[in-house]
Amino acid sequence: MNTVAQDPSIVSARFWHRLEDGRLQCDLCPRFCKLHEDQQGLCFVRARQGDEMVLTTYGRSSGFCIDPIEKKPLNHFLPGTPVLSFGTAGCNLACKYCQNWDMSKSREMDTLADRATPEMLARAAKALECRSVAYTYNDPVIFLEYAVDVAKECRKLGIKNVAVTAGYICEEPRKEFFAHMDAANVDLKGFTEKFYYKLTGGHLQPVLDTLKYIKHETDVWLELTTLVIPGYNDSPQEIDEMTQWVVDELGPDVPMHFTAFHPDWKMMDVPPTPFETLVRSREIALKNGVRYAYTGNVHDKKGESTYCHQCGAELIGRDWYVLSHWHLTDDGHCKTCGTQCAGVFDGPPGDWGPKRQPVRLSDFAG
Repeated sequence: MNTVAQDPSIVSARFWHRLEDGRLQCDLCPRFCKLHEDQQGLCFVRARQGDEMVLTTYGRSSGFCIDPIEKKPLNHFLPGTPVLSFGTAGCNLACKYCQNWDMSKSREMDTLADRATPEMLARAAKALECRSVAYTYNDPVIFLEYAVDVAKECRKLGIKNVAVTAGYICEEPRKEFFAHMDAANVDLKGFTEKFYYKLTGGHLQPVLDTLKYIKHETDVWLELTTLVIPGYNDSPQEIDEMTQWVVDELGPDVPMHFTAFHPDWKMMDVPPTPFETLVRSREIALKNGVRYAYTGNVHDKKGESTYCHQCGAELIGRDWYVLSHWHLTDDGHCKTCGTQCAGVFDGPPGDWGPKRQPVRLSDFAG
């Protein structure tokens, strides 16, 4: 990655072009920010310097932490294993209910507490016995150049790469980004254009395009998450239409997570999601043919666990982030009837549990 300034966190960006009026248009995401000299895009981290577009957060993070993979949430990707998680600052959506607004909405680079080269991150993940690295907390598509470089180094050491993203990205960068990922949890935030436009400042169709691309044109393991917000995207009709679309367009094996909203950022006046709403959403998904539907951000052993879609046996019991029961063969078949459980399974489950362990990447320098 070529630097364009003395500051190593500022590097040349990809996916942009010059307009006839002299502005530079960012082509990374469907916002298509058009920038004059020294302007930033809505994401805050892609900016114009002179005659080129730059990324201003290369190698800088809002913190590093080892999480259970189930926290991403990914229930069918190397269950029970630890994942080294990190993010930067900024976001290319403007969700009024953002649960990580202190990082994703930050314009201040002092939120970035640590520096790490791609090589340092890969070495740290290997040394800490993490099976994967997760690009999370804010949306990794906005730091694509950094994420891709980290992913390349991780793959050299046998470390998997996980994207936690809203999927708001254009066609060409989408191909580049997901070519280096092994699993993704994509936020399908709602299922109406009105919801996306009013509450996120984005649009629905680009996200649906990303989901279809991941499922049908890559080998990336895919799971979906919908934060269910009372009065905005929680109607039985919308959940019904969403889950029918998932089965029709992505297939029945894509897991769906329906998670509880809590008041935050600019939506402090909206109440938390009732438990019953999450249970109803999960039941609608199952009725429509989604084989693996989950509740999240609540304590619900039944809604957190995985069941065989053929015989109904409990395959993976979960109590928050603790695996309480395991009824799969090492390659992911039901021990009762032999039916394959969709996912990425590699031997017996991990035993990381619910631990959350902060990491200092400076310990892995040199």
